[in-house]
Amino acid sequence: MADTRPTVWVSQPLIDAAIAPLRDRVQLRSTDTVTAWSPDQIAEQLASADGAIITLNERIGAAQVADAAQLQVIANVGVGYNNLDVDALSAAGILASNTPDVLTGTTADLGFALLMATARRITESERWLREGQWQQWSFQTMLGADIHGSTLGILGMGRIGQGIARRGAHGFGMKVLYHNRSQLPAATEAEVGATYVDLDTLLAQSDHLLLVLPYTPASHHLIDAVALAKMKPSATLVNIARGGLVDEIALADALANGRLAAAGLDVYEGEPKVRPELLALRNVVLTPHIGSASLATRTAMVQLAVDNLVAGLGLDGGLSRMPSAINADAAMAARVTLGKKTGKR
Repeated sequence: MADTRPTVWVSQPLIDAAIAPLRDRVQLRSTDTVTAWSPDQIAEQLASADGAIITLNERIGAAQVADAAQLQVIANVGVGYNNLDVDALSAAGILASNTPDVLTGTTADLGFALLMATARRITESERWLREGQWQQWSFQTMLGADIHGSTLGILGMGRIGQGIARRGAHGFGMKVLYHNRSQLPAATEAEVGATYVDLDTLLAQSDHLLLVLPYTPASHHLIDAVALAKMKPSATLVNIARGGLVDEIALADALANGRLAAAGLDVYEGEPKVRPELLALRNVVLTPHIGSASLATRTAMVQLAVDNLVAGLGLDGGLSRMPSAINADAAMAARVTLGKKTGKR
């Protein structure tokens, strides 16, 4: 007897405990080792799938879904989804989702950890010590910048930005400034301890500037040579959002020539490749995109992706609202136009 269960492709090794319950409900096509899928390979995998759970590594646009006639759901494991061409997916009647909220606290923790390591020259100090250069205690060794009482600038004030603001204002007595597409309600500003300013003021007054805004074509290289020149030479810059927000060549030049004190980076424009200009600098703290990398949070992210997939495929008796759909209205409207199945089973 033919197996009528939907076929689901899982693009990378994830958290087995969250994926395992799917095995009885779908024909699961999992990936056992970390894999760099080519665009054509992604298209091939999607062509025979009803649903997919993917990561930020997989870029999916019109070409990847052109032959995916039965594809109904793509569940992206990550809060950002600039790896997806949402318009192309919507036009094809494919539901897309992400995993917001569950990673807010963990990512805010990492942002603050990078801020502290950058300001206090933690990784630079450790490297210097391991190299055997610490011969005698010195009053002037590895002088860094204070965090307590300093001015924290936050560019992008969504949930993660607000979490960082709380840590700065309430935990370290920092003056917190922020810039965002829209100003937060006064009650929220008071709760997180932050004050809205324009971008130029944020750049000029921040002792520590932290990037937490979404990446879009409009925000590409928002922090460029011009923006960096507006910052204090003693300032630090931390990016936990997306690498494309920063002109990394301009950043490396500013760091190498004393126009910026230090930087902490968890994301890179060409990741997993990191520019050699950044690797050569000691005043840069580098981590490999680990913002949400705690076991509890990554498990919750995969579970949310599974919940989105189950809802979108109608595995609970009929198509239901996905917990964090990105394009539900547009995709469902396109399904009507295309005469595509709705996911009811």
